[in-house]
Parts: sequence; C-alpha cells; structure tokens
Amino acid sequence: MTTEKEKMLNGEAYFATDKTLSEDRIHAQTLCHRFNQLEPKQIKAKKQNLKDLLGKTGKMFYIEPPFRCDYGYNIEIGENFYANYNLTILDCAPVRIGDNVMIAPNVSLFTAGHPIHHELRNSGLEYANPITIGNNVWIGGNTVINPGVTIGDNTVIGSGSVVTKDIPANVVAVGNPCRILRAITDDEKLLI
Repeated sequence: MTTEKEKMLNGEAYFATDKTLSEDRIHAQTLCHRFNQLEPKQIKAKKQNLKDLLGKTGKMFYIEPPFRCDYGYNIEIGENFYANYNLTILDCAPVRIGDNVMIAPNVSLFTAGHPIHHELRNSGLEYANPITIGNNVWIGGNTVINPGVTIGDNTVIGSGSVVTKDIPANVVAVGNPCRILRAITDDEKLLI
C-alpha cells in the first residue's frame, strides 16, 4: 500500500494529516525555529542548521531569518544563493533553485494546492506541483510563486508579482498575474 508521504512525493493527491507527514512538518518547524532564534553572529550554526533542514545546498548560501518551510527535504538551493527576510516555502513538492539566485524580502513559494470543490477540500485532500527557478534569477520583494511554475535562467521577477504560469529565460516579468514586460539585452550590462 502506498503511504501518504509516497503519494505526496510522487505528485499524487494525499492527506497531509497523515502521522508521518505531521511528524516531518514538526521536525522542519523545530529546525526553522532553531535557525530563526540564532544570534546574527552565529553564521556557521545557521548554515549548519539549514544544511540539516534542506534537501540540497551549495557551499555558498545565506538566508536571512526568519525563514519557514513545510518539510525542508524537498528544497534544493544552488551555489551563491541569497534570500532576504521572510522567505516562506511550502515544499510539499520539490522546489529546485539554481545558482546565483537572489530573493528579496517577503517572497513566498507555494507548491501546495487544494481541491476547488468544497467537499473534496473539506476532506483534507491536498496536492502539490513542483517549482523550478533557474540560474541567475532575481525575484523582487512580496512576490508569490504558485504551484507548478518554472522560471527560466537570467530572469528578473518584479516586486509584488504573482507568478501563476511559467516565465521563460532572459526576461523581465512583473504584475498580477505576472507577465513578460521585455527581454533582457546585453546593453543592460552597462546599466546599474
């Protein structure tokens, strides 16, 4: 018989009230709480705490507390990753973040979803779709990235965006819903 955790990890509908999943969330909450309570100068301890929590990290990364996630083990961050205050990741499905990614304050990544029909939703059934963020991406403050979204390499997502669909590489995209504003060109190497 397939467990609820296996269903979640396989991208199938599942019940998050399952004992194993509840224990996994408590473990992640404990590590997040510990991370968020460390003194600012305890950089090595913060880094080790995140390595214990997250599924994969690069060597160089930094997350400003507070940080919150559901499970942690579904999150992979690449090399030279930086996230500012109040990053929230609901990682019921894999969240893969590439190298050289910068995330501004108050950004939320949501892989979790709930059924539209109230009877199914009230039963506690959930589902999740992965989020993938490419290399060299900058995500502006107060952005929400919804389930199943992929953001291409070298892209900038403007502040306050709600990303509901895939965004290709090498563009600036903004808004609610997030739309491509323009391509990024080599001329911008000269601009600050």
